[in-house]
Amino acid sequence: MLLVDRVTNLVLGESIIAYKNITTSEPFFTGHFPGKQVMPGVLIVEAMAQASGILGFKTMDKKPEDGSIYYFVGADDLRFKRPAVPGDKLILNSKVLTNKKGIWKFECSATVEDDLVAKATILCADRPK
Repeated sequence: MLLVDRVTNLVLGESIIAYKNITTSEPFFTGHFPGKQVMPGVLIVEAMAQASGILGFKTMDKKPEDGSIYYFVGADDLRFKRPAVPGDKLILNSKVLTNKKGIWKFECSATVEDDLVAKATILCADRPK
């Protein structure tokens, strides 16, 4: 499930800004929650990880077809501050903190209209398929 609609800014080796428009037709809203649609927190984290993955792959000038896969391997200091709901434009920000031996660490946030939705340190690993 792709959770990044568009990349609006990319600085190789440094940062990315992307977004996800949250619509009422998202499949994850079925049952989450009855009478009150809220984007699952785990998918907000996944969206931040996907944006980070784009930054990592573009920085390394790699594609999955090149025999590389980029795993989401962890999240530290994860906090949710407010729900994301239909009609929200979820802005995904990620900055490279470190890259050592194919393990990337990113400082990430998800916001809606400058309100913090979630933040985390995301870890990804570049590995052969």
